[in-house]
Amino acid sequence: MSLDTVVEDVRDEARARAEEIREAAEAEADEIVAEAESDAERIREERLAEVERQIDQEREQALSSAKLEAKQRRLSARRDVLEDVRDEVEAAIESLDDDRRRELTETLLDATLAEFDDDEDVAVYTRPEDVDLLEELVADRNAEVDGEIDCLGGVVAESDTSRVRVNNTFDSVLETVWDDELKNISERLFDQ
Repeated sequence: MSLDTVVEDVRDEARARAEEIREAAEAEADEIVAEAESDAERIREERLAEVERQIDQEREQALSSAKLEAKQRRLSARRDVLEDVRDEVEAAIESLDDDRRRELTETLLDATLAEFDDDEDVAVYTRPEDVDLLEELVADRNAEVDGEIDCLGGVVAESDTSRVRVNNTFDSVLETVWDDELKNISERLFDQ
């Protein structure tokens, strides 16, 4: 065998070995690229899912916040309407005609004086505009007008003897009725 043939055989073997190494390297590179692409796709899908979860969470938070704000605004508007109704009721009470005011004041005075013993000296108070009316009403009773108070009308009575104070003003009656009927008033106004 000649030296040229041996050299050629070594070269062929080297080429074949180089081709094997190159093919193996290409296969390994293809595998690495496929794995990297798979990892990149998985990471992209994970990130997308995470972003979608975050978007859903932020959407829910924004929706909850908007619902809460709307509810607070509705409640505030209802409170304003109820305050307006209360103001209108107070205005109607303040503007009662003389006969109706007299009738109601006398009824409240009778109920108030019933809380005291007959022999007690009772001091009664009313709003400045009703002092003359109250003086007429207590003329034949065991009571005396002793001053004025800030109220819509009605009477407040007290006795030093028994240390009892009875508040039968229109304000206190309105407050009691308002508290007792607020739910019904609200239902009628807001059709709940």
